[in-house]
Amino acid sequence: MRLDKYLKTARILKRRTVAKELADQQRVYVNGRVAKASTEVKPGDEVRVLFGYRELTVRVLQTPKQVSKSDAALMFEVIEEKKIPQV
Repeated sequence: MRLDKYLKTARILKRRTVAKELADQQRVYVNGRVAKASTEVKPGDEVRVLFGYRELTVRVLQTPKQVSKSDAALMFEVIEEKKIPQV
């Protein structure tokens, strides 16, 4: 599944366009590497997203095509979530 679609489907980000913009700004990493919006993600991958003053790292558990709102949280497990100090 494409990274931008995954972030939207898993409800990590609200819109796919926001996911694409973050990837274009090199603020999304898959397995430690800067990722494009079109990067394919699969179960077991580690995704790190920097948005606002937050950094969220998750492990991909599943990549279904469609998922209900209540099941979206089952698509990933949070590894780390932290605030980035403001400069």
